[in-house]
Amino acid sequence: MPRTSLRRFVIAFVILLMAGGGAYYGWRYLQQAPGPERYRTALVDKGTIIRTVSANGTLNPVVLVNVGTQVSGTLKRLRADFNDRVKAGQVLAELDPSLLQAQLGQSRASVANAQASLKLAQANERRSRELYEKDYVARSDLDQATQALEVGRAQVATAQAQVRRDETNLGYAVIRSPVSGVVVSRNVDVGQTVAASFQTPTLFTIAQDLARMQIDTSVAEADVGGIRVGQPVNFTVDAFPDRQFQGAVKQVRLNATVQQNVVTYDVVIAVDNPEQILLPGMTAFVNVTVDERRDAVRIPLTALRFRPATETPASTGGKSKSAGGKTVYRLEGMQLTPVRVRLGISDNKYAELKEGNLKEGDALVVEEVGTNKKPETSSGFRMRMP
Repeated sequence: MPRTSLRRFVIAFVILLMAGGGAYYGWRYLQQAPGPERYRTALVDKGTIIRTVSANGTLNPVVLVNVGTQVSGTLKRLRADFNDRVKAGQVLAELDPSLLQAQLGQSRASVANAQASLKLAQANERRSRELYEKDYVARSDLDQATQALEVGRAQVATAQAQVRRDETNLGYAVIRSPVSGVVVSRNVDVGQTVAASFQTPTLFTIAQDLARMQIDTSVAEADVGGIRVGQPVNFTVDAFPDRQFQGAVKQVRLNATVQQNVVTYDVVIAVDNPEQILLPGMTAFVNVTVDERRDAVRIPLTALRFRPATETPASTGGKSKSAGGKTVYRLEGMQLTPVRVRLGISDNKYAELKEGNLKEGDALVVEEVGTNKKPETSSGFRMRMP
């Protein structure tokens, strides 16, 4: 091979070798060196953090009265129906009074019979007393006459009491509304027989005031500790998905309910319903505001879940998780700097920074681009062991 051709071949080989080496080291640099292109970040900022407790509940009237009957009979006439507005004392229904009227007539006849017996006993007692004063009868005859007089008086009182009872039962044949409100439910029809022998049947259900309602919710024991009477509540219903309604915590009831080893408490929420568009039985999706921080330094929750792919004990500052707090990673130029933080309240997006070497505007790493590492998740749900 001529010397000129050999020199050209060596020069070309060296150029190719340098180009290949430069490309390899450039590729390794892009893969290994941290930088803005390798990480996604979110900024530490200031804002409002609202901690809420979520639950589902059912809308109910504050006062719901079940109207029944104290006497048995056949329903003769209905005077109220679904959604009717009624006043206190208004007639809702009437039972057939035939049997009750017959019983009342029998009781009045018993009174008349007892009064006739009483008149005879009074005459016998007066006659016996006159004869005794003249020594024509013995003392025992006078005592018997006096005793018969007292029995007659007692029989009259018993018969009169039975008459008052039958008159009251006859009055119960006319069923009246005990409160003013709206008829929510009617459970009987004309011709139906109602029996009040062992349990009072419910004929009507009346909501006293639909302008004021309440939500009965079930809150888990892990969340009920932060709920207090008077806390504001926002809720939605499926009937109006684009509208938020407001209420306030009215009562935290002490009787716990255990279902499938989960302990819940009934939290009652007072709701104003001036438009009366919220109806009894609707399902409410409730958010109770249990705490709020304004102008708080906020850390994105995604930054708390991030861990570098090559994390070592030294990268967390030599502290274990048991030492308290959490670790986030701040991006400074081309380097990741671990920062230990202590947190306050949190919502579904941010956590409040209580302690830590962070300030507003710091960039925290939330994801490493090109890795398949899933963020760490934790669940605070605990079940009650039987």
